[in-house]
Amino acid sequence: MTASKDGSEQLGRDWWRTAIIDMGPGVIRCRGYAVEDLIRQGMVLTEMVWRMTRGDLPSAGQAELLEAARMSAVDHGPQAPSIAIARMAATCRVGLNGAIASGLNALGDVHGGAGEQALALYDIVAKRLCSEVPVQQAVESALAGHVARHGMAILDFGHRFHPVDPRTTPLLERVDEVASQGVVTGPYATIARAIETALSRGRKKPVPMHIDGATAVIYGELGFDAPLARGLFCLSRAVGLLAHAGEQMHQGGRIKSPLPRDWLPTYEGPPPRQPFQSRRSMGPCGATEVR
Repeated sequence: MTASKDGSEQLGRDWWRTAIIDMGPGVIRCRGYAVEDLIRQGMVLTEMVWRMTRGDLPSAGQAELLEAARMSAVDHGPQAPSIAIARMAATCRVGLNGAIASGLNALGDVHGGAGEQALALYDIVAKRLCSEVPVQQAVESALAGHVARHGMAILDFGHRFHPVDPRTTPLLERVDEVASQGVVTGPYATIARAIETALSRGRKKPVPMHIDGATAVIYGELGFDAPLARGLFCLSRAVGLLAHAGEQMHQGGRIKSPLPRDWLPTYEGPPPRQPFQSRRSMGPCGATEVR
């Protein structure tokens, strides 16, 4: 590179700095590996997600576990706000990218963020276990802190549709399987089950873990930071958004709202009123008077 005398060219090149992609004319290297080599070697998307976010390659067992977590969160039907929004956007003719982006923008702390919150809670317990605090004591302390900060809601336990989330058990079974093979050795499955037990204690109905709590176990066991749990969920749900938006485009329809046209929202405002009388009228010489 030929730098300018005042070094401004190097300053410009350093404006964005990355260890992820080395790109130039005819060259694309991902973490140092030429993209054409990755294609020829048959690298799959889950392995690429790991390499891009972590820098190294997962083992076969780690990749399989990550794939299970990502696959399980792809879709939950049009009653999921993100899916419904994508379908409505598709009827507004915004294109697939606009429909997908519209759905993704609904994934916040309440819808889509439970996995991140779960992993953050698990991390707190895990740090206390490193200090040789018993699991039950570490869980109760972490839950008390969570309630003090966020209120009673533990978003990754209990589900508004499923008495028992059908995805949770097989995901935890996969964790147990790879743990028995030594692929993962962390405490996250134990922590999540202990939280489930603590939340259900003294209740008539249990408070079962749902998918976000289970996928958070996997992401924790695999060493992902809590914020990446939400990002990985967004990657998974984008597949469902693509499928639903594409289906809606084939079905047709224009500007579909959340309710059928004949189902009007419940009105709670004042009853019908008489037309109001303006307090403004024209005075002499066209001047405006306010009464």
